Parts: sequence; C-alpha cells; structure tokens
Amino acid sequence: MFWIAGTLWYQKRGPLVFETTAIRYWINFALTPLVTSAICIFLLRWRRIPAPEWASAMLLIAIPGMVGEAVLLSHFEALMPSMREASAGKYGAFLFATYALVLSFAEIVTLRACLKTF
Repeated sequence: MFWIAGTLWYQKRGPLVFETTAIRYWINFALTPLVTSAICIFLLRWRRIPAPEWASAMLLIAIPGMVGEAVLLSHFEALMPSMREASAGKYGAFLFATYALVLSFAEIVTLRACLKTF
C-alpha cells in the first residue's frame, strides 16, 4: 500500500526531485531507499515476523510494487504527466536502488538468522 502512496507522492512532487538540481536528486536518491527500508523493517518487526522469514516477507511487500512500477514505467508519460518522459530513467534508477536496498537488507537478516541456527 505504501508503494502506491510513494508513487502518488512522486507523481505530484517528482518534477522537484528529478527535474531541478542534481544535488536534490542525489539527496533523495540516498535518503529514499533508507527511509523505505526503515518503514519495511518497522512493518516486519511490528508484525513480529521471525528473522529467518524476512527475505520472503520482504518479497511479498516488494513484488506488488515492482509489478506496479513496471506498468508505470512502460506508460510513464501517461501516468506521470507532471514529469518529462526523459525523467523515466532517473525514476527507474531510483526505484531500482530502493528495491535493491530493501531486499538486500532482508536477505542479510535472513541469512544471519539461519546461520545462527546451524
């Protein structure tokens, strides 16, 4: 659900992030994956998901967003009318970094938890 909220936020605020200054883009590029990871970690802890199951749980959180973003990127100009079509690459890189950090962190937690059980 929060992937939809994030997409709607970037639909409105995207030009300020992706089409103004490089420093604004890179600050958001660094902070958004960290904030998103923190939200996901909070969700997993709040739901008391055991650490060995974090990778699977995080995939269940991420995959619907990834599918939605794939559709969005394939119709970027129509679905993100406030941004130029040229910003689709920056937006895609932004998404890729966010999903990579979220899923990598969950995988590391899961692997560490599994190694402790052996």
